[in-house]
Amino acid sequence: MQRQTKPSIGAAVGWPLAARAHCCDTESRTFARHLTPMATVAPTPDSFMRTLRSARTNLAFGETVDLAFDSFCASKGRFLLTMLGMVIGSASIILVYTLGMTGRSYALNMIASLGPTKIEMMFDGGSVAGPNNTVLPDYMTLDDMTAVRNAMPEIVASSPMAEIRELLSMGGGKTQEGVILGVDPQYKDVRNLKLLAGRFFDDQDAATHAKVTVLFAPMAKALFGSYAEAIDKTITVRGIPFTVIGVFKESIDTFGNSEISSSDYTMLIPYGVARYFTGTYAVKELFFATRTPGEVEPAAKRITEIISSRHRPTSLYKASTLTEVLVIMGKIATMLTVVLTLASAITLIVSGVGIMNSMLANVQSRLKEIGIRKALGATSREIRLQFLTESVFLSLSGGLVGTLIGLAIPLSTRIFTDIKIPVSPWAALIALATSVIVGVVFGTVPANRAAKLDPVATLKYE
Repeated sequence: MQRQTKPSIGAAVGWPLAARAHCCDTESRTFARHLTPMATVAPTPDSFMRTLRSARTNLAFGETVDLAFDSFCASKGRFLLTMLGMVIGSASIILVYTLGMTGRSYALNMIASLGPTKIEMMFDGGSVAGPNNTVLPDYMTLDDMTAVRNAMPEIVASSPMAEIRELLSMGGGKTQEGVILGVDPQYKDVRNLKLLAGRFFDDQDAATHAKVTVLFAPMAKALFGSYAEAIDKTITVRGIPFTVIGVFKESIDTFGNSEISSSDYTMLIPYGVARYFTGTYAVKELFFATRTPGEVEPAAKRITEIISSRHRPTSLYKASTLTEVLVIMGKIATMLTVVLTLASAITLIVSGVGIMNSMLANVQSRLKEIGIRKALGATSREIRLQFLTESVFLSLSGGLVGTLIGLAIPLSTRIFTDIKIPVSPWAALIALATSVIVGVVFGTVPANRAAKLDPVATLKYE
């Protein structure tokens, strides 16, 4: 009696002879992997075929990765030179992104130094009836400032401001028109002023109505030649002598866009003394400072409500903060950083062209290998995946090295110097993701060319 031979899986599903030979080893390993001592029930044909297809896919991908690595080892010099462009491109993306974020941080910190927690309340319109049927502006008062301080514990500093324009007498018959600002001692903290010489007037000076003044730096320089020379000098306003006790400047130059820099000849005096010149308790501006920058916007809204509730419904008061300016500047700086990063990505495009040329030459030099693989049953998809994997491996390796170099430079600067350059993980992610995209995009043409080759023609190629 002749023994009947059971057909193989390849024959059962109608695979060609070459494909059957290609999968025979896969079948045996798949059976060995899935047969266990406890298996007593034969698997159904559908589940077995799913397992077999999964095993072939995993094996094909593993072989593809091995072939990509072997191809790299066989042509180290050419591939390393091709990778060099990716290294430079990835490093440049990280460095440009880091420099852009550093510039953004520096600009925002400079603007915030004017008073990151400052809230400036200004009279914006409205009037009240005055004596003898007159109409007077409905200015704010010191009582408004006191009411805000009592109702809002998050306010840590405050100051009124009275502005007076007068002729200042410097002695020797010299006079100069200048601006006198009457403020409280906490004005220095609210406005984040920097002392260059001497001191700022304190609570005792304010309580005793001391005739002392702190000069704006350009004024001290112009009148007395140096900041130190200005200390203890006397400036007369309406016959009242004021002793100079300090010299100050703003955190950054506002180029005439603040109440201080509107004139080079600006001097600060205690608010109680300034009322001698104004003759009124009305205040055009009030300054407040919160504990943290995050409290600024809610506090500004609450301050406006408190002050408005204490005046006529038709009177208007405006709260000014740096939050909106910082948000706008942050958006502008971020957009500039993105534009510069995209510009630096051009180097990766050039590197991608180099990868494509290298892979095309690689396909041409391995025609026989491609033909043999196809003759043994490799599909066009597997050939395409093989060369696409080699392209991605090449670009990603260069991107990884470039990323390490790009991160090492700012990190070294932070470690060995006092310069705190911000290092963002997003820069590394952008560089690596771009490297993968470049490998896929520029590796597609060589991979498709290799996949479309005729195995008969490639085996005849010399």
